[in-house]
Amino acid sequence: MKEFVTFFATLAVACAVLAGSAVPGHSEPRHAIAMHGEPKYPADMTHFPYVNPNAPKGGRLTLGQLGSYDSLNPLIVKGSAATGVRNYVYESLLARGLDEPFTLYGLIAEKVDMSDDRNTITFYLNPKAKFSDGDPLNADDVLFSYETLRDKGRPNHRTYYKKISKAERIDDHTLRFVLDGSGDREMPLIIGLMPILPSHLLTAETFARTTLKPVVGSGPFSIDKVDPGRSLTYKRNPDWWGRDLSVNRGRYNFDEIRYDYYREAAVLFEAFKAGQIDARSESNPAYWAERYNIAAVKDGRIIKGEFEIGLPAGMNALVFNTRREIFKDKRVRKALIQIFDFEWINRNLFTELYQRTQSYFARSALASTGVPTDEREKKLFADLDPGKIPSSILDGSYRMPVSPGSGQNRDNWRSALKLLREAGYELKNRQLTHKTTGKQLKFEVLAATPDLNRLLLSFKKDLARLGIAITIRVVDSSQYQLRRKSYDFDMIQFVWRASLSPGNEQLFRWSSEAGKVDGSYNVAGVDDPAVDRMIKAMLEAKDSEAFVSAVHALDRVLLAGDYVIPLFHLPKQWMAYWSHLKAPERTALFGYELTSWWHGKAHAEAQTSGK
Repeated sequence: MKEFVTFFATLAVACAVLAGSAVPGHSEPRHAIAMHGEPKYPADMTHFPYVNPNAPKGGRLTLGQLGSYDSLNPLIVKGSAATGVRNYVYESLLARGLDEPFTLYGLIAEKVDMSDDRNTITFYLNPKAKFSDGDPLNADDVLFSYETLRDKGRPNHRTYYKKISKAERIDDHTLRFVLDGSGDREMPLIIGLMPILPSHLLTAETFARTTLKPVVGSGPFSIDKVDPGRSLTYKRNPDWWGRDLSVNRGRYNFDEIRYDYYREAAVLFEAFKAGQIDARSESNPAYWAERYNIAAVKDGRIIKGEFEIGLPAGMNALVFNTRREIFKDKRVRKALIQIFDFEWINRNLFTELYQRTQSYFARSALASTGVPTDEREKKLFADLDPGKIPSSILDGSYRMPVSPGSGQNRDNWRSALKLLREAGYELKNRQLTHKTTGKQLKFEVLAATPDLNRLLLSFKKDLARLGIAITIRVVDSSQYQLRRKSYDFDMIQFVWRASLSPGNEQLFRWSSEAGKVDGSYNVAGVDDPAVDRMIKAMLEAKDSEAFVSAVHALDRVLLAGDYVIPLFHLPKQWMAYWSHLKAPERTALFGYELTSWWHGKAHAEAQTSGK
């Protein structure tokens, strides 16, 4: 967080210098590009400071994954994709720096040239780049990837890449993209993060199919062993073309990375305690406080690590599907938010270790809570209907309803009943029924695991006191993903991750257009021109001040829409791991990163062999 504050504190000076020196057209090709301001690290950087450049190579990292998989293609909507393919097999043109909100450094493209208006970007590919099968990677592969993802990829890729008006091949290692002039200043960076596919092995048609055949990329690992639905093993490529690049030094140190799949969280946890899994992130305070009280923790064989993180907490919530008739009335949604008793749940189920999430960008300066609307936001809100955004949200004082934590949430219950009566409901024979239809207010909550059962049962009990009935339905991973992608649910528990530089992914989450496309992350069905406008303002922001104001404005409009029941977040990252795993001394702004860890036994073996 300190890094983030420092970044924005110094950005105004950097932008002023750039404004005074910039000239129309193009600058010289550079090693990195930033969303706002200048890259933090110079062209002669030898390695990122949050890695150990001398980390030994070797050993296996075994991780646990809930659910299952039936495809090795993570870039299409079809199927349940295996974990890790995008990170370990497919590389992007540029690599993200994890100590900055949004800066990209040379990877497949060793240099990049961006016009001052950000409407044209040219990539200069590293001639050494090649796929794991030895075939060279060139401009044809990049153009194939762009066209294929634009036409056949996931909805987010289709949304992003349709903003490209022209893509041209200059030579084998140079290509240029021209944007549509819409003013989306993030798009050059979005293109820089494009996963590159092998055009010599795929066609647009074969790409669009699910597959269990190991896919080929240019990344540090290849897929080694496939056991569908049970495990997947990646093997480090000793001939990886990018192993000596400064952005990769000290990373990707394990010879093998294996994911074992489990149907139940409790079984996965037992596997970790037995040493079958090397590390597991923990988000359950009850587990963290009580279930790690085992011999391996007491004698130091297992380490309970707490890591600082500067990223926003994101939004973990129970989500209303506003496409469903029952949740189209905002008063119903607002009433259910009133009924949810966070204080009792946190005290009795989670040992009061959680913090209530009050913003879509909680735990960061991007959150609108506690910050009054500034002049830039007022201009964005100027022609909105009066009362669309409550005054408490505008002045930053809004907070989620608070209960005494006793289990008797009477004040909030009364407020909820008042809203429900206004929405046409009345208590009749201990059931809350609609005066017109005579139907009881009832809905189903869809969950992928039973982890939230106690929370949902508590919520169900409070709803029953007011005559509202809910059904809790836990389904397997594949059915959960299928129903989520087709929006076949009333309410769902969902998590939207957040970054310090929110951008085009917000279209995929909240735009009116995304809500009409299967597979998007607009699971709430948000369809609001005001939301679309705030996202547009955010993407067009030319300096940090305008950017933060636009993010605050988006946050306020989403909060005012009452689309979710916000749950909670952790103040730090929790990771439990066996002591043979070693981590760098410094943690990046983005938190811990397992790709920079290593196996301690590999170091001991190297010393023994004299290497």
